[in-house]
Amino acid sequence: MSTHPTAAITIADGEITVDAELLAPKLGLSAAALKAEMRKGGIDSVAEAGIEEDAGHTRVTFRYRTRAWTAVVEPDGSVVESVLPMWMPRQRTAIV
Repeated sequence: MSTHPTAAITIADGEITVDAELLAPKLGLSAAALKAEMRKGGIDSVAEAGIEEDAGHTRVTFRYRTRAWTAVVEPDGSVVESVLPMWMPRQRTAIV
C-alpha cells in the first residue's frame, strides 16, 4: 500500500474529484488520453462508502480495459492506494 497527497482525491458535497496526473499512469494512459477516454465513457468507476467500522472511508475503483486501480480515502482526507491482485489469463491447453 502507498499513500498519496490529500489533494490527489477530494470529496466535497458528495462529488469525488481525482487528479488526472495520479490516475492516468495507474491505467496506463497519459492525462490527456485519460480525459479523452472519460469523455467517451471508456473509464468505468465505482465509489463505495464504508459502513459500520469503515464509516467515513470511501473506496474508489477505476477500470480501463484490463487495468484497474483502487484507493481508499480515509476520514482525514488521506488517500491510501490498494494493491489489487494481478489476475493472470488462463492458459489454454490443446485438447488432443
